[in-house]
Amino acid sequence: MRRRDSLARIATAVLAPDGEDGLQEVKTQDAGASPFANKSTPSVARTTAGLEPYAGPWTLTQMYHLLRRTTFGPSKAHVDTLKSTGTAGSAVDLLLAPQADEPTQPLATSTSELVPGGSTWVNAIYSNPAINPTSARIISLKAWWIGLILNQGLSIREKLTLFWTDHFVTQISTVNDPRYSYRYNALLRHNVLGNFRDIANAVTQDGAMLIYLNGTNNVKTGPDENYGRELQELFTIGKGPLAGPGDYTNYTEADVKAAAHVLTGWRKYQNADTTVGTQTGYFDSTRHDTTDKTFSARYNNTVIKGGTDGQAELTAMLTMIFSQTDPDGVNKVARFISRKFYRWFVYYVIDADAEANVITPMANLISSNNFNVLPALSTLLKSAHFFDPVNMGCFIKSPIDFVAALIRQFSIPIIATDVAKQYAAWYALATQSAAMDQDIGEPPNVAGWQAYYQNPEYYELWINSDTLTKRRNLSDALVGSGYTTSGGKLQIDPIAFVKTLSNPADPNVIVNEASQFLFAVTPTAAQTAFLKETLLPGLPDYEWTTEWAAYMADPTNAAKLSAVKGKLQALLALMMEMPEYQLS
Repeated sequence: MRRRDSLARIATAVLAPDGEDGLQEVKTQDAGASPFANKSTPSVARTTAGLEPYAGPWTLTQMYHLLRRTTFGPSKAHVDTLKSTGTAGSAVDLLLAPQADEPTQPLATSTSELVPGGSTWVNAIYSNPAINPTSARIISLKAWWIGLILNQGLSIREKLTLFWTDHFVTQISTVNDPRYSYRYNALLRHNVLGNFRDIANAVTQDGAMLIYLNGTNNVKTGPDENYGRELQELFTIGKGPLAGPGDYTNYTEADVKAAAHVLTGWRKYQNADTTVGTQTGYFDSTRHDTTDKTFSARYNNTVIKGGTDGQAELTAMLTMIFSQTDPDGVNKVARFISRKFYRWFVYYVIDADAEANVITPMANLISSNNFNVLPALSTLLKSAHFFDPVNMGCFIKSPIDFVAALIRQFSIPIIATDVAKQYAAWYALATQSAAMDQDIGEPPNVAGWQAYYQNPEYYELWINSDTLTKRRNLSDALVGSGYTTSGGKLQIDPIAFVKTLSNPADPNVIVNEASQFLFAVTPTAAQTAFLKETLLPGLPDYEWTTEWAAYMADPTNAAKLSAVKGKLQALLALMMEMPEYQLS
């Protein structure tokens, strides 16, 4: 049970009285890591399983694991669908199947968005100088995105959309024009299983990225190195070990400068606030450095021919970057993105076995498929490595995962009489996630959320005395009196939930099946006994069976309803406070 030890220690500190167990020393993510988090990356050998196809049993255990990692919480409907697939490979094929573009766009919910309520603002100009719609449209955009996550189909698309927005980072608040941020989201959403090199090309000239990393200010008279640096360091090839002053093994400071010169001239339209359809990026040859650009020996002294064709120079530079290989012959860019995928879908520790048996063959698959990522992701998700028990329950849920899974696993209805109320409920959930340190569309910096790169804490950064308390408060409210938003009350129906189990009249079935559905790791015998005691304090099993039968025979009877509902609420509240519920 080592994978839950830090959570258990944090929970002890959080639940202890003030001043005990070091509670005052536990800090938020912004202030620093929890004292209970890793002090070094775990070095215990894990598994030698590789990318060979998984050939083990296809049971609820594997189905739940696959859905936890590829969607935001396994819904009952999606589990039922996976049961019919027969194999893990067929299930993965369903999740990776092509999807039509989203039929909806963010909608206006108030007059401050400068379009009629219920219509979209994505092409609307800022037509009223007395009203700035930016804040209202940002709220609409984030609410819309949360709504897509909550209502996702049986597809990996939402998980990958969040992945790519954490990889090619922009911040909605920094871009400060939701029209650009919507288009950026749509670009990545459309290409989640596409070609990595093509995505990098499109992102480079996208309006949101040009604003966020100063590309629109990058001109021949004053080259801006911001995007040229991040394109190499964070988006494609990555830094290697520092080899000398300004030499990062994979590229040098001179290469950052050369890349900046290649990228001069890309900008956003300056009249985007007044002209429909111009919220994009474009190339202005008059602002471009037309001289030849020479890269360092790290790129084999490649010279990119100058001129007035910005796309040709960008293509040449990306071809150069994406052609680099390590001494073992593995493509550097493919290896870099393979590690990112691994930490997003499998685990944060990449030991020697994982490097040799998973990362290297994944990288080879990506490069041999001309940087199309679908074959590699399909192979990873169908692999013995992915389904190895050691890789189950080893994540700590991100805040977005935690919040969305609460709604989806318990099928909490968002009953809204109009668009404004629906968006208000969705945005309330976005604010809950933000309070837990994951504001959708707002990674804290260009490297993304720390949980996916910050050694040695990684996912443990999601949990501290502040965020764990907020998680508990939300789950307690949902299973209790409800979480009230301006869009309506959100509330778990514990009776409806247990009716989805195979035999709600049996307390053992309730505890065991709910544990399997809600927990990513199997509780111990002592924990199971404690959960049953919570449901049925000091009473024999038949007492619950009798109470349940009485309720089912007379479901409108307030006393009989209260008897079973109260016990189920206590059980579910406890389960959602346990460390096991925080794991994925």
